[in-house]
Amino acid sequence: MTHGSETDAEGSAASVGRVHRAARFEDAVYERVEPRLRQRGWRDTIVPYTGYGTPSWVRVFGRLLLSRPERALGRTRAIRGWRSFATLPVTDEPVIVEVGDRQHQVRTDRGGYIDAVVEAELEPGWRSLRLHRAGAETVEAPVCVVDPNVRFAVVSDIDDTVMVTTLPRPLLAAWNTFVLDEYARSPVPGMAVLYERLMTAHPDAPVFYLSTGAWNVAPTLTRFLSRNLYPPGPLLLTDWGPTTDRWFRSGQAHKRATLARLAGEFPHIRWLLVGDDGQHDPEIYGDFAASHPDNVAAVAIRQLSPTQSVLAGGLPVPADGPARADGQRRSWMYAPDGAGLARQLGEHGLL
Repeated sequence: MTHGSETDAEGSAASVGRVHRAARFEDAVYERVEPRLRQRGWRDTIVPYTGYGTPSWVRVFGRLLLSRPERALGRTRAIRGWRSFATLPVTDEPVIVEVGDRQHQVRTDRGGYIDAVVEAELEPGWRSLRLHRAGAETVEAPVCVVDPNVRFAVVSDIDDTVMVTTLPRPLLAAWNTFVLDEYARSPVPGMAVLYERLMTAHPDAPVFYLSTGAWNVAPTLTRFLSRNLYPPGPLLLTDWGPTTDRWFRSGQAHKRATLARLAGEFPHIRWLLVGDDGQHDPEIYGDFAASHPDNVAAVAIRQLSPTQSVLAGGLPVPADGPARADGQRRSWMYAPDGAGLARQLGEHGLL
């Protein structure tokens, strides 16, 4: 069993409709540049991302890129964000996924991404699978296998929820993404401790990090989360750049579709939804809670300061706004940091 990704569906839609001119231009550039880079010694590289699933299936993430042979970098060397984008996707090519004794062939999409669901026989917990193809180094990808008995899990935003970025300010967002040294990124006070306490209270609960950020920076985000002692978990990110029907992918649509997918994949889990009030998290979480009331344990919103809210492009959401819409005011928590949210979650019985 191999299911296509959201990007596969996008490609199918494109086959019956006109592809956006920006996507056509991007594809044409890749087609012209790829043979020249290969002549210069650039080779296929598989970038593994953290997947998730159940004992019977796993969702595999990765990307096939054309990249130059890298010289070894010291661990202390600064890593600028733009380096994550200095690559070329290898599109519509097969990659072999090995899960235990089983092999599955999947294909990359027009962005070089691998996003497929394959059959598996795995024990719950952290496992790994292998991705390989001729001419590329075989890599291992971690997979979070969710125990069928789990009834509680966490979905967490990243920007301004666990990491201070003050998105979506265009200039600062570009600076943080393309220029800023990854070691200069700051954690939100108290959030790592909050997540540690949640994992202590719910030791089998998985944590999914849902963001509108680009897959290009997934390795950077993974290192940030590990360095600041956040629990490991799959990153649910999106593509960067033009799509088959528009200039840029909708971040809100990505979050809504991902939450709906998780609810369908894990119908017995009740989710703690963690976000901030600087973008659209309260609205998105409120709509999800209204349509899936049995799948929401609580909503925890980190409040930005008035200055941060204005710089992030909006005003703070009233503390009882979205909660009134779904009739679950008591399940919504608001605080400026992890300590305040932890106190309220404790009162709610989740800590």
